[in-house]
Amino acid sequence: MNTYENARAAYAALGVDTDAVIARLARIPVSIHCWQGDDVGGFERPGSVLAGGGIQVTGNYPGKARTVAELRSDLEKVFTLVPGTHRVNLHASYGEFGGKFVDRDQIEPEHFAGWVQWAKKLGIGLDFNGTFFSHPLANAGFTLSSKDPAVCKFWIEHAKRVRKIAAWIGSQLGTPCVLDTWIPDGAKDLTVDKIGYRRILKESLDEIFSISYPASQLRDAVETKLFGIGSESFVVGSHEFYMNYAARNNKLLCIDMGHFHPEEDISDKLSSILLFQDEVLLHVSRALRWDSDHVVLFNDKVKAVAEELVRSGKLDGAHIGLDYFDASINRIGAWTTGARALQKSLLAALLQPHKQLLAYEEAGNGFAKLALLEAMPTLPFGAVWDKYCQQYSVIGDVAVIDDVLHYEQDVLKGRV
Repeated sequence: MNTYENARAAYAALGVDTDAVIARLARIPVSIHCWQGDDVGGFERPGSVLAGGGIQVTGNYPGKARTVAELRSDLEKVFTLVPGTHRVNLHASYGEFGGKFVDRDQIEPEHFAGWVQWAKKLGIGLDFNGTFFSHPLANAGFTLSSKDPAVCKFWIEHAKRVRKIAAWIGSQLGTPCVLDTWIPDGAKDLTVDKIGYRRILKESLDEIFSISYPASQLRDAVETKLFGIGSESFVVGSHEFYMNYAARNNKLLCIDMGHFHPEEDISDKLSSILLFQDEVLLHVSRALRWDSDHVVLFNDKVKAVAEELVRSGKLDGAHIGLDYFDASINRIGAWTTGARALQKSLLAALLQPHKQLLAYEEAGNGFAKLALLEAMPTLPFGAVWDKYCQQYSVIGDVAVIDDVLHYEQDVLKGRV
């Protein structure tokens, strides 16, 4: 027997069909975030640097993408290193504006036509985000919740245009574009009129979402946050605010793993959310002490999220994307490591003998349940992962290192 045949036999003894699991994993798209490739710079102006406004990127590793063409080329390289089905997640600041400045309340579908053509060529879907940070009208800390009517009107118009563009993208590609709305609104210190800001945000969202688009083209999500840079004391769009808004208005709730306390169990929220909603948007990142967007690893927290999606029976309703940005290491490696770690977590969850685990639990046999869960890490998981990679002609984990370093030497180091 070869290594995979041994693994298949070991899992079959527990009632798990590894071939079926591999086929299931292949149907789960991972939405890869474009902003890791250029440190959330975007292309609104030549040499754009969008740091600030609730976003902070640290590091200056050489080789970041300087143009849309370089960014797409880097993403295509990542696709060769990540097995499975792909999507790409865009921010509104990543349009192609022909060398002219187009303010965010003026963007149109035409500015993203190149991305759509590229996606068609590769046979992938696109997701989208409004860009509510790093703009003069965001400097006061409030956008859709601003008490300045002119500022609020500007951002409402941006959000409306973003939804129009996202729906157009979905119609062009034949797969719904998942649009996430995250705003950095909040205050650094004590805030008296919290309900006032939240009332304005609710009214803004109501106006933005008053325009209907087919679900086959657009799926709207709203993203929660506990605290952030410049909003340490008060975040307008809190978890409770958006959880209620999403439930009342039939919107997806976006759970970003970097937007909660580092010790909070994000996976525990999913059963409550998915009991009432059939879909959820997940932005997978790795929290580390501060409000963090570190490169995703195959760790317990990511595995726990994957397990809950599988155990809940709502995996099909989960839109899963990556969201982190690290400029201190090779960006291709950061993308690749995080995407593969997420896929490993999903694979590990799918390989668990859920029927047997549930039978032990319902029989009150706590020992057997714990013992079986404890046995899982020593099963030949790596052989199944290698088989999955081979199915897509993708190299193994260790071989990725040299491949990425060669790309750095041949391509990235030529960028100044």
